[in-house]
Amino acid sequence: MARNVTRLRSRLASHGVCLRPHLKTGKSVEVARRTMTTPQGPATVSTLKEAELFAAAGVTDLIYAVGIAPSKLAKVLDLRAKGIDLAIVLDTVEQAEAVAAASRAAGHSIPAFIEIDCDGHRSGVLPNDADRLVSIGRVLADGAELRGVLTHAGGSYAAKGIEALQACAEEERRSVVDAATILRGAGLPCPVVSVGSTPTAHNALDLTGVTEVRAGVFVFFDLVMAGIGICHVDDIALSVLATVIGHQHEKGWILIDAGWMAMSQDRGTSRQAVNQGYGIVCDGSGVPYDDLIVADANQEHGIIMVRPSSGGQLPDLRIGDRVRILPNHACATAAQHDRYHVVRGTSSVVEGEWPRFGGWS
Repeated sequence: MARNVTRLRSRLASHGVCLRPHLKTGKSVEVARRTMTTPQGPATVSTLKEAELFAAAGVTDLIYAVGIAPSKLAKVLDLRAKGIDLAIVLDTVEQAEAVAAASRAAGHSIPAFIEIDCDGHRSGVLPNDADRLVSIGRVLADGAELRGVLTHAGGSYAAKGIEALQACAEEERRSVVDAATILRGAGLPCPVVSVGSTPTAHNALDLTGVTEVRAGVFVFFDLVMAGIGICHVDDIALSVLATVIGHQHEKGWILIDAGWMAMSQDRGTSRQAVNQGYGIVCDGSGVPYDDLIVADANQEHGIIMVRPSSGGQLPDLRIGDRVRILPNHACATAAQHDRYHVVRGTSSVVEGEWPRFGGWS
């Protein structure tokens, strides 16, 4: 984990931009402290519960990077009244009007980012839709605060190859820079230009015009990131420790006590060139067995098998032996648990337990 954090910090420092890590991956104060550049942030969250709990731990510079629902503005104002610089995200005039009205009623300007659609992945304003951009910006300027523009290149998760990833990163950069140019040309402020995804953060060749980069899963990485080519399997810093509880020799199965409740049901690698099932199986020190995966899972049972057509062999694992499973999606797998047991390298000595929180609001 420490190596992963250092890698991205160093890369972004060479481009002269700030890292604003997304804390939704770890959902842990201890992970956050080792990921942010200062104890106060900057950082990104995906729920107001995250904002509240990280704020209580002293993180005061936050973006709530999910389109704002008007019903949540009272909570946003409450957090800001406690000294938290919490900014929000929106992409419609209707949202902007609600934010401006709430700001005027409270006598406090809520800072907001206009979300930009850089690749058709999910939400946002098209970067060349000047009328919509300026309309939203003017509504915010009349009562609230236009903090800047923000985008997420979610389409980069489907990119194949270094050139495609670099193209995604450039499209992400160009989209927000173009949108910022339109706003500034209309006489509106746009001090922050924010981009972010782990694939593009590691592949951007040019970040001219960008002020900050948001990324989240880089702290742990996972098999989806390895499948895209963002990391190697031995960069993955999160695993689930499971115990062998049975065999079905005639079927070529080893049973473990970690099913989809432990791993999550995210099967992101099923859409990639190499399907990793529910995860790669490693020995107790974290070294992967050749072509051994959790091929299937029930709620509390995992079924270990040799990857089909690989020619591999099942290892001689006895009842009670421990294995570590590397996950498809670090965020989803971590969400199944309430703490991290921290080990260093291949050691099995637990140096600490870091609480994590879940829930949604």
